[in-house]
Amino acid sequence: MALNIISNYAANVAHRNLQNSDTMATRSLAKLSSGTRVVSARDDAASMAIGARLNATTEALKTATVNVGQANSMLQIADGAMATIDDVLVRMKTLATQAASGNLSDTERGFLDDELQLLKDEIDRISSSTNFNGIQLIGDGGDVDIDFATVGAGTGADITNANGFSGFAITDNNLWAADETGIAAGTPDLSDNTFTIDITSGPSNSVSMTITASLDETDGGPNTTYSQTIDITSYVPGNANEVGVGEQATLNFDEVGLSLTINSGIGTILTAAAGGTDWGANAASTEATVVSMDADNGQRFSTDMDFQIGSNNTAADRLSVSLTKVDLVELGLDNTAIDNQVDAQNAIESINSAIDTLQEARANIGTYQNRLDFAGQNLATTQENTESARSTLLDLDVAAEMTQFTSKQILVQSGVAMLAQANQMPQNLLRLLQG
Repeated sequence: MALNIISNYAANVAHRNLQNSDTMATRSLAKLSSGTRVVSARDDAASMAIGARLNATTEALKTATVNVGQANSMLQIADGAMATIDDVLVRMKTLATQAASGNLSDTERGFLDDELQLLKDEIDRISSSTNFNGIQLIGDGGDVDIDFATVGAGTGADITNANGFSGFAITDNNLWAADETGIAAGTPDLSDNTFTIDITSGPSNSVSMTITASLDETDGGPNTTYSQTIDITSYVPGNANEVGVGEQATLNFDEVGLSLTINSGIGTILTAAAGGTDWGANAASTEATVVSMDADNGQRFSTDMDFQIGSNNTAADRLSVSLTKVDLVELGLDNTAIDNQVDAQNAIESINSAIDTLQEARANIGTYQNRLDFAGQNLATTQENTESARSTLLDLDVAAEMTQFTSKQILVQSGVAMLAQANQMPQNLLRLLQG
């Protein structure tokens, strides 16, 4: 090979090899610092594509595992509420069994019935308030208020403070929220849910109050009527429970889901009724009517719900859970009473049936909980194996790569040394020029 000054072939070769060695060492360093075998698509395009999908699947499976845990927690809340309702039913059966015995009078049965009615209210309260993140689990969660702006509107007499009516309260949201005719989808129109109040005279100057509720529960059908009468003779002026000036008393109409607070202004109406003059029932011009309810802001119970327990958008990646209402109506206890022996005997059968219905609902929840447990176990196994597959494709064998990196480092060092030697070679030509 000729010796020349302009071109230094040896130095060019050494420089090229040094560049290659430095590039390989840099890539090896990038892999070691990142811990992954595929830093960019140039390393292994196919593995990067498969690994990206596997990585997305792994992360989705982790979230699906969380979903399974949340679903189990939700169902456990429902089961816990049902367990409490079961305790209430046991107490109700105890009361019914006691009331069914012939050694009690109807007066004593009335005391037992008072507790039974309150326990019925508690069942509805539990079913209405049991929810998970706002999702109703065992019953509707109504939130209804009377629209006082329209109290007394229409043809009837005003239900006002002056006439002795201090206020009303909804005691059964589920009853008043049961409206299938909505202004918009999922928005019940409660303005057509109304009630009337009638105060009538009876034998021996007795006085009773009747509240009749008319609820639009069927889409396009007639309203459903609920009615309850309470003997309020004791509230007539001069009797034991007379409501004096500045005093108030509360009348509970549980069967129509209302409570009514009265004041001393009611005395005039009660005195007239005791004298034989009815208020409301026999005179259309004095019929007292509330014609509107405020909007229902509560949550509706949904029978079916889907839980995402997989990483894809297929039916196999979702678990559909069917829940069962266990409020008073669904348990068949809405009209249960034990104020006489026959009703008490019938109540035993009704409560037995309610217990069976409740246990069926609990068994249904238990079945889904067991299924979720197995789904969770499968998710854990799938996640483990998917992550292993991703690791095989993308994770770096540190020992092997460290060997490669050491080799590249040596080549870089050797390349630097040889480039220095190659750059010294033209110096030898100076001796010829100097000679």
